[in-house]
Amino acid sequence: MKIIEQTHEILSLPDQGLQLLERAGRTCYKSEDKITPDSAERFVEMLVRKGHHAMIEFGDIMVKLVTNRGVTHELVRHRHCSFAQESTRYVKYDGQMEFIKPVWCSNHLLGTWPKQPPVPPDAHPDIPGEKLWMAAMERAEQDYKLLLHAGWKAQQAREILPNSLKTEIVMKANIREWRHIFNLRCAKASHPQMVELMRPLLKEVQGKIPIVFDDLIF
Repeated sequence: MKIIEQTHEILSLPDQGLQLLERAGRTCYKSEDKITPDSAERFVEMLVRKGHHAMIEFGDIMVKLVTNRGVTHELVRHRHCSFAQESTRYVKYDGQMEFIKPVWCSNHLLGTWPKQPPVPPDAHPDIPGEKLWMAAMERAEQDYKLLLHAGWKAQQAREILPNSLKTEIVMKANIREWRHIFNLRCAKASHPQMVELMRPLLKEVQGKIPIVFDDLIF
């Protein structure tokens, strides 16, 4: 068993960046003659400020996220996206299984695993939640491998896999949809695991694509 952190990787950004959005937007106003080498930022800023967000649909961002399956269950509810996710039907976890560290768990207590005795079902309530969680992940890994050994296929043995199981997902959406995703998934009311994943991603795209995300502050 291995416990890992969530990560993100930006795979692609819009070609020509803000210039592409400017060319699309100026078609509406027939003001293409006003395009200059430094006009894109001001024009796109105006689009965002006035809520003319249809124009920022012309730029796509694709990212790869390493997170848990509970988080991806929420992400795939976004309709205007494309997804490619690690499949528990076809991937056989017969090696060292990986689980995503819950953000609320103490690193100190997680660092004491393995070499811990099994936690019985009627465990004393004073046992830290971190140890209960780690014991549950270890049981899931062991039982999954037992099912494989008993002849079950990966798509059958997956029935006992927990939400904490590590998964990888590639996600593509246009900039307008990403604004909606960040507004929803970076908010305080969102799940803590989701917030930890999405806020660093937002910060990185803010640095790579100015203007279109600058007003999203969490």
